[in-house]
Amino acid sequence: MTNTILLSAGQGRRLAPLTDDRPKCLVSIAGKTILEWQLLALEAAGVEHVTVVTGFKGETIETAIKVISPSIDVRCLNNPFYSVTDNIGSCWIARELFRDDTVLINGDTLFDARVLKRVLADARDPITVTIDSKATYDTDDMKVSTRDGRLLGISKTLEEDVTGESIGMLRFQGEGGARFIDHLTAKLRDPAALKLWYLSIIDELAKEGGVGVVAINGLPWAEIDFPHDIPIAANKVESFDWPVGQDDEAAGKPRNRAI
Repeated sequence: MTNTILLSAGQGRRLAPLTDDRPKCLVSIAGKTILEWQLLALEAAGVEHVTVVTGFKGETIETAIKVISPSIDVRCLNNPFYSVTDNIGSCWIARELFRDDTVLINGDTLFDARVLKRVLADARDPITVTIDSKATYDTDDMKVSTRDGRLLGISKTLEEDVTGESIGMLRFQGEGGARFIDHLTAKLRDPAALKLWYLSIIDELAKEGGVGVVAINGLPWAEIDFPHDIPIAANKVESFDWPVGQDDEAAGKPRNRAI
């Protein structure tokens, strides 16, 4: 049974003033918060258990989940160090949750349920990074280099042999989660590592082998970092596919109102 972790501790200052008084995951996209879109997609993909790692104004996330009242089991885990660490700190807080089959998703990634379904169906490696491709990449894209379904490198500063970008969704199977947490814990012995992205650990692991990729080319998803990303994301969710019985809800007539 797949365990899912949503990293939603950050404030998202680049979205200010929208995030002055709310966490990034509670920013509204086409009438629903990012978090609600994610929970709808997770439910549609068959996920039953979700842990949301909170931080900035975490109590508002807990309240939002109660209002959304999802049909799947959703729990919160607070990261009290969110203001002094990057997302590597949230992964460490959630270290006990990395089990035999765990999906890790960034709290600012919107995705069609078909994206996660493809990852669940096609991921075979202990660690799998979900990727997409496009004609050009900018400095804020988490670029990847791959060969024959294997990850060779992942970084925003990658310049050579760029073959795609990470969408912020990873799957850990077998010993993959323990391997990731072992490397992450060792890295955090250096206080400077507190400011790292968790994907820097994946980059190191890729160089050792055993990290694969699943491409989701053609399936809709969006990352929300800046205000100009919001209308782009709103357009993307219009093309999301929902199971019978969930389409009215996704189209703006949810069983519970959005925050």
